[in-house]
Formats: sequence, C-alpha cells, structure tokens
Amino acid sequence: MGRLSLQDKLAILSDAAKYDASCASSGTARRDSRDGKGLGSTEGSGICHAYAPDGRCISLLKILMTNFCIYDCAYCVNRVSSNVRRARFSPEEVVHLTLEFYRRNYIEGLFLSSGIIRSPDATMADMVRIAKTLREEHGFRGYIHLKTIPDAAPELLEQAGLYADRLSINVELPTDASVKSYAPEKNPVTIRKAMSEVRQKREASRDRSHTGKRPARFAPAGQSTQVIVGADGATDATILGQSTRLYTGFGLKRVYYSAFSPIPDATAKLPLIRPPLEREHRLYQADWLLRFYGFAVEEITAATPDGNLALDIDPKLAWALANRHLFPVDVNRAEREMLLRVPGFGTKTVNRILTTRRHRTLRYEDLSRMGALMKKARPFVTLAGWSPGALTDTPDLRARFAPPPEQLSLF
Repeated sequence: MGRLSLQDKLAILSDAAKYDASCASSGTARRDSRDGKGLGSTEGSGICHAYAPDGRCISLLKILMTNFCIYDCAYCVNRVSSNVRRARFSPEEVVHLTLEFYRRNYIEGLFLSSGIIRSPDATMADMVRIAKTLREEHGFRGYIHLKTIPDAAPELLEQAGLYADRLSINVELPTDASVKSYAPEKNPVTIRKAMSEVRQKREASRDRSHTGKRPARFAPAGQSTQVIVGADGATDATILGQSTRLYTGFGLKRVYYSAFSPIPDATAKLPLIRPPLEREHRLYQADWLLRFYGFAVEEITAATPDGNLALDIDPKLAWALANRHLFPVDVNRAEREMLLRVPGFGTKTVNRILTTRRHRTLRYEDLSRMGALMKKARPFVTLAGWSPGALTDTPDLRARFAPPPEQLSLF
C-alpha cells in the first residue's frame, strides 16, 4: 500500500469514528481565549456535530488516531481480522488538524478515539501526548474528549484527565457474559475498575486542601460510556438495568446507546440485520425518564411482557396507558412527581406549572403556552376548562397515538 496523504487518512479515520456514539461536549467548564490568552473555546458556535443540554450546537473534530487494532472484537469493523483499509495519524498530525480546523471555524473541539496499536499503554500515551501538546504548547482552550483505554496504566489515565474535559470508557455490551463472548480480550472487571478510578479522581479534584487551595481539575465534564444495542440477545430491561448501575456506581454523565451495525465477514453469532433505529431512540427516551423523571427500570419496562420497550409509542406514554387508574391528574393540585409522569409534560413545563399555580388557577389554554404537548396530555389531565371524561378509558386510546400504518415496499 502506498503512502497515504493526510486527506486520505482523514477520510478513512473520520469514517471509522462514526460508530462511536459517546460524543457530546455538554458539562465542561466555561473556558475561552477572548482574553487574548491561548486559542480555542468551549462556547462558540459552528458546524453541528453534537448538542449541549441547552440545545446549543457543538462542532467537534471526531476521528480515530488509528483504525489498526490488535484486538479481535467480533462486533467491531476495525478488529484485527477485518479486511478494511487501514490508516494511522501521528500525534503531530492530529494536533495540526485540530488547530487548522479550529482556525477555519470548522470545529470547537476534538473527540479522539483509537484502535489499540502495539499495546494499550503505547496507544494511551500517544493520545495523552496529543492532548498535552494542544493544551501546553498551543494554549488550546477548546473542548477535548478522549476515549480512554481501560487496560492502560493508571498514571496514563490520570494524565488524560488533567488535559481532557471528558473521558469515556466503553462497557461495550450490556452483560459481562456478552463481553466475554464477543470481545474475549476485554475484561469487564478492568473496565469497571478504570471507571471507578476516574470517579475517585474527579471527586478528589473537588476537595480543597487545608489552605483552601483546589487541586488540578480532573475531567471537569465527567465521564461517559457506550453500550451496543442488538448485537447480543439482551432485552431493553437488561440494558437499562446496566445503565442504572453505571449512573449510580460511577457517577456517569451519559450512557450512549448505539444500534449494532452489521459488518463484513462477521461471525455467525452476530445478527445479519441491524435492530430498528427506533429501538435506540426509545432507549434514550427511557434513559431520560430514569435520570430526570423519577421512573424506575421496572416501571418503564413492565408495559410489555418481553422486557423490551414498545417501538410504536414512547415509554412514558406506554406507562401511562398501562396505569390509567392513576389518571386523570388534576393539574392544579397534583404533586410534582405525578405531574412529571403525565405524557406531554416535560421538566420545564412542570416547573412552570408549579410556579404559576401558586398565584392563580390554571386553565387548559395555559398549558399550551407553557410548552405542554396537549395532543398527548389531554386524556390524562383535568383542570379548569377541561375534563377528559371517558377519554382516559377509551379502548382505542393507544391506537390514537400509534403512527398510521404504512404500505411496506418489497424493494
């Protein structure tokens, strides 16, 4: 194979990075170079690659350092036995690309992952070198997200957290048995140990000394992980149960769900078709309910007998339809916990309801102005000017929310 140009490498390694879903820049410290010091920002605007919680578009250079890998994970297109075109950036090339893309206002930060070359320590050392060079030699103040390697030495992980805004360590699959079956070189215990070390270092970085001095910040935007959905036989209940343990046990900011994508020359153990993308979407909705709406995994997944989320309606609506005896809810009297369970009510809407009803009685038309999706909410609420009557218990209520039938194509 002839020598690849930088453009060729970029084409190969940016395409190879598309399988990594754990890419977002929310939660980092506010930091920019408008004071004349350094280069870059975590706050600007540009080409959208990810979204912050406030809806702001974030542009990131998302690449692999290399798609060479010594591991043979069955679900990975870059596994050692895969017949794909290979490329590798040097640390200097990644630094050059990041700075040049930033100067052209293409990006606001860097998301860097990598296959494993030579050894986990050698690969992680190169990634740390990239982040350190950007920060210390070029004064780069933009966002940096490093996908860390759990088998790397703890001191390399510690250095990564000093230069990166966010670290992520993929758990790969929902269960330990699946990881051992599909990725035998990876150890779930090692992965969890690395995640625990990141949490401990983050907590230690918040503690002041007896003189009041804070230690160096460590991954201020926290850590995240990714779970592949549909490669094994895990149900949505199993996946969400794993996510709950990760959130509570390791203080994760996000768990990302990535629908398995069939790859060339795959093992017979893997499915031939990818799961419906709607399943990935429903998992994200359920994840939101777990984190911000007070739902438990058992409540969300009990709506269907097989432990999987319904694909035709969202999980909050599915729960409400399965628990109609709790509805309709009096919007002017209900507790916050119950208002959060009303389909069509988001957290901001509920906060507005609680604030406004202290001063006056809410009417039906007020809810629309507050951002409620009344098409979903109207069968489940009662308030001045509106009562659903028998609508809540209508046998065909679910059908009213399900998408209309489509004519399937044979081609």
